[in-house]
Parts: sequence; C-alpha cells; structure tokens
Amino acid sequence: LLGSTLTLPGIAGIVLTMGMAVDSNVLVYERIRDEVKSGRPLVQAIDSGFQRAFATIIDANVTTLIAAMVLFFLGSGPVRGFAVTLSVGVITTVFTAFTMTRWLMAVWLRRTRQKHLPKGVRTGVFDAQNIRFMAIRRYVFAAAAVACVIAIGGFVTKGLNLGIDFKGGSIVEVQAKQGNADLGEIRAKLAELNIGEIQAQSFGGDSTALIRIQAQEGGENAEQSAMTMVRGELEQNYDFRRVEVVGPAVSGELTMNATLGVLASLAAILVYIWIRFEWQFAVGAIIATMHDVILTLGLFVLTGIEFNLTSIAAILTVVGYSLNDTVVVYDRMRENLRRYKKMPLPVLIDTSINQTLSRTVLTGLTTLLALIALYLFGGEVIASFTAAMLFGVLVGTFSSIYIAGPLLIAFRLRPDVFDKEGEQSEKDGAPSKAAKA
Repeated sequence: LLGSTLTLPGIAGIVLTMGMAVDSNVLVYERIRDEVKSGRPLVQAIDSGFQRAFATIIDANVTTLIAAMVLFFLGSGPVRGFAVTLSVGVITTVFTAFTMTRWLMAVWLRRTRQKHLPKGVRTGVFDAQNIRFMAIRRYVFAAAAVACVIAIGGFVTKGLNLGIDFKGGSIVEVQAKQGNADLGEIRAKLAELNIGEIQAQSFGGDSTALIRIQAQEGGENAEQSAMTMVRGELEQNYDFRRVEVVGPAVSGELTMNATLGVLASLAAILVYIWIRFEWQFAVGAIIATMHDVILTLGLFVLTGIEFNLTSIAAILTVVGYSLNDTVVVYDRMRENLRRYKKMPLPVLIDTSINQTLSRTVLTGLTTLLALIALYLFGGEVIASFTAAMLFGVLVGTFSSIYIAGPLLIAFRLRPDVFDKEGEQSEKDGAPSKAAKA
C-alpha cells in the first residue's frame, strides 16, 4: 500500500516482527498457564492471562516502536525501510494479540467446552527448573566484559572489512541478451581484469544482474578505464541498463544517520523504561543492548565478514530483539519485587528468569528458525547478513539473563522502590477480588 521497495533491511524488520508476534502470544499463553496452576477455572484463567500479559506486551513493543519511529525520522535509505516494516509489524502484533488471538481462543472454548488445559502443552517441562543463574554471575559478567574489550580492541586496531557501500565504487546493472544472467561467469571474467573487488548478484529477475566494483585509485580517469574494460568483457552477452558511481561520502552520511538514530532511540527508550520501571532497569537495559551491539560488531571484525549497509540493518535487528527480551524479563522481576519484598535480590532474579524461561526458549527458537531458513535458502548475497542476526539473537538472549540481571544487583536495587506502587495496586485490586468472591 505504501509503494515502498522491499530491501534486505525491510526483510530484517519482518523477521524481527515474526519473533515479536510469537513472543506476544507466548506471553499470553504462559500467563494463562500460571493462572491455571494457581487454581483458577480455565475461562477465568484465560481472561486473567490476557489482562496480566497486557502490560508486559505493551512495554516490550512500545520500546521497539520508539526505536523504529526515531530511526525513521533520523535515518535514511535502508534504515527507513527497516523502520517502516518494523513499525507496521509492532502495531499489527499488538492488535492481533488482543483481538484475533482472544477471538480464536473464545471460539475454541465454545466448540470444545474445555475445562482444563490440553495435556499436549509441553512448556510445563520448564516448570520444575530452578537454575541458579546468578550463582556464576561474576564469572560470566567478567567473561562478557573481556569479550567486549577484545571486540573494541579489534575494532580500533583491525577495523571492519568495509564493503563497496562504504569504500565507494561503481554499480552496474546488466541484462542478459538471451537466457539468464550467469553470475559465476560474470565474476570470473571481471576478476581477470584486476580492477579490485567484484560483487555480482541477481537483481529483479533471473536475466538481470547487479555488479558492484570497488573504487579505483587514480580518480575519475581510472574509474572510466575500469568501466571501459568491463564493457569490453560483457557487452557481447549483456545490455548495460545502468551505471552509477557510489561515493564513500554518501555511504558515510547514511552510516552517520543510522548511528545517530540508534543513539537517539536508546536515549528515548532509557527515558521510557525509567518512567515505567526505575532508573536501574533503564540503565541495565541500555548497557545490555550496547553489549550485544559491541559483540556483534566484534563478530564482523574477527571473522572478516564484509560490513555493508545491510549489516546496519542486522545491528538494528539485534537492538530490537535485545530490548524486547530484556524488557520482558525485567517486567517479571518488577512483579516479583512487589510480591516478595524480603526475598534476596539474587534469588528473586533467578526466580524471575526461571519463570520466563519457557517463553525465552520458545521465542528464541522461533526467531532462530526464521533466520536459519534465510541463511540456508537466501543465497550468498544475504549469508553474512543473516549470520550476524543469528549471532545477535543468541547474544541478546544471553545478555537479558547474564548482563541485565547482574546489573540490578550491582546497582543495589531495593524491593522497597515498588512498595508504594504495590500498595496502591493492592487497594485497586481489592474490590474486584471481593466482587468475584
């Protein structure tokens, strides 16, 4: 409807939307299971499950929506494409979670007249888990800090393997005069010209190819000479439809806009989480997110994977996923801080993480399945793009447990910060409980 071009960053936004859509439904289902375990009848458990999951879903999705909106206004090009698909995805996710999903469950109840949850639900396997995550927090936190230092050191000394998008060069669009474009043959022929890095990929259809050639030393004359040689090699079998020169200054501007957009998004999210939770949660979420970004950049540095504009989309996806995961875990911690005011903070954090463990596993696996499918069947053009996102999802899940949690202990978070709010919510909830009784 918008007439926007679907690019790799746009696909990244769709993948993140898939993960968040599943996450919203899983949060509802897990809340329903909690209500059933507490002794509520199934109908009341479903109603209460939707109500209790509402705040968590709103917090997790609003933080992502804030990031998307800021990126849209401050970003440009591919970054805006990512912001558009992600914004639409967030809005539709929240809408369907509380309309379509609820309606489907109501239809299911009317038709089956169930009194209990189906025995086929397997997420209960996590109920008996009591993993002491915080027992090794110092060692894991120290290891994560060392990994970040190594990543930053590699970034400063070795640097990223920048692609043509950042180093500049030429873009050539060709169409085969007969049959399909043979990308392997194009790469082989142009490699013999000794004009530097060559990239060739399908573009629009099987008969069309997009060729990227790195910037030539020697200025404009060298660029023209390189293009003359390219034409001489390919013009017999291909028609030249477009030739453009990409300057590194343009790509540098896109990078600067994306960086400013990410920083502004994090600042806005910091304020939102501070208002909704406490400052310890806000700072913890931002530090956990920065940890994921640094390690993902470190992956590019250490492996030598080419860093181009689509890599920025991968970084943005990691930011969105990490924030969503951290906010969900923090929301359960906040709830338990109100409920168990005398419980030691490390024990309370472990309890909260274990309570959300099934949701973390289900959401993480669903997102990973989507990314693995892209990695296996998306072709070599997006292989590095999806590899970075796969790594980012894994470190995002890790940081929501071993970075976000220990930071609350380091900041000396006290349960009494929620005392007033908890007392007020108990007063507000008393009449409804009496009415139900």
